[in-house]
Amino acid sequence: MLFNTLSFAIFFPIIFVLYWFVTNKSLKLQNALILLASYFFYACWDWRFLFLLIFSTLLDFYTGIKMSDAQTQKGKKFWFWLSIIINLGFLGVFKYYNFFADTFAQGLSTLGFHVSPWTLKVILPVGISFYTFHGLSYVIDIYKSRIKAEKDFVTYAVFVSFFPLLVAGPIERSTHLLPQIKEKRTFDTAKAIDGMRQILWGLFKKVVIADQCAIYVNDIFNHSGNYSGSTLLLGALLFTFQIYGDFSGYSDIALGTARLLGIELLRNFAFPYFSRDIAEFWRRWHISLSTWFRDYLYIPLGGSKGGNLLKIRNILIIFLVSGFWHGANWTFIIWGALNALYIMPSILFKTHRDNLNIVAQGRIFPNIKEAFSILLTFSLTVFAWIFFRSENVTSAFLFIKKIFSSDLFTVPTVMPRMLFVMLPVFMIIEWLGREQQYAIAHLELKLPKIIRWSFYYGMIVLILFFSGTKQQFIYFQF
Repeated sequence: MLFNTLSFAIFFPIIFVLYWFVTNKSLKLQNALILLASYFFYACWDWRFLFLLIFSTLLDFYTGIKMSDAQTQKGKKFWFWLSIIINLGFLGVFKYYNFFADTFAQGLSTLGFHVSPWTLKVILPVGISFYTFHGLSYVIDIYKSRIKAEKDFVTYAVFVSFFPLLVAGPIERSTHLLPQIKEKRTFDTAKAIDGMRQILWGLFKKVVIADQCAIYVNDIFNHSGNYSGSTLLLGALLFTFQIYGDFSGYSDIALGTARLLGIELLRNFAFPYFSRDIAEFWRRWHISLSTWFRDYLYIPLGGSKGGNLLKIRNILIIFLVSGFWHGANWTFIIWGALNALYIMPSILFKTHRDNLNIVAQGRIFPNIKEAFSILLTFSLTVFAWIFFRSENVTSAFLFIKKIFSSDLFTVPTVMPRMLFVMLPVFMIIEWLGREQQYAIAHLELKLPKIIRWSFYYGMIVLILFFSGTKQQFIYFQF
């Protein structure tokens, strides 16, 4: 069930009415409703994998209680590692087994041994990386004595499978989401209106920006040999906007939907394409994943403390793991390695925290230094995205090679004229709203009512007009 479909437009209002007008007298009934709705939402993808989600939930719920009840550190460690190994085992089998089998076979073939590896003929369970990381953070927090185990299964199951974030995040923390699930929620009109506004903006980013970019991106990347270097560069630029509109659009819809149910989710994007260096980019892109790796991997490894060799090791580990988290393909690993190389100088020279404030805060235009830094960071990001989008490493290098050919400065043969208008307007709106939680969060404070509502209706018309070209959310594959 996609957010931008008629089925969700029917599903969510039903849940909303039942939630606030039927079960509102009982927190337990509200949570039970959310859990049933979440399981139905997930089963719409493939009901068979619902059992995997429930098993993962039961595993972490049970091992969490056993860790809390353990009388010795040895017993606590046993239940902790049991949960970690089984969770990562399922993730490894479904997501990475075929990759390792094929890589092993290719390695043997270079030595003269030709084998046909046995591979799994199953699809990747949607959202497995996201709900696995929910569970991992929960058991790690219990093991580190940051929280106590939840004794109510429905409460914990809602934390893992809350439908707005179930299949593509944000990756929530037990310390943030569980307390909200356990507390009585009251309807807040202002938050509900804000939630609807954020949903509208998310749908605009997905349907009008990302899905329209996808039409050209798919054609250019799938037939890159037929196009000039300038057209391939245009394809890389369009994918840069596609993946941002697609993923941040999903996050906006998820946050807005949750807010309509009285729940605040973690912010996942903070205008990353206005970053002045790669360190700032990773503080603003997929924030819930970046902070997850920071807190549960990078800091335990030693972070940026110690000597330069230790810093380099930790940076490489976290970005290679981040790349591998995205998919079982060498292209993602190279994408992660590139970002590690990008960010390494700022870590080694301790400049990675130079840009903690909002760019050009309180000003309409950036200064020359800020503009140059944004352009450089954006260019590096576009280059890395080529590997992320390519089917394999060979096609990525051929794509890059052709970009830097003699026809780079020719007129692109693909001319998405409509996007040439919409993308600049979109980025102007994002720039003007960069100091807010999302671009149009405070529109009512800046525009007269008639202009504001004209803007809203204009977005709705565009969303409906372009809704025929549905594309699956990119991060559903992760």
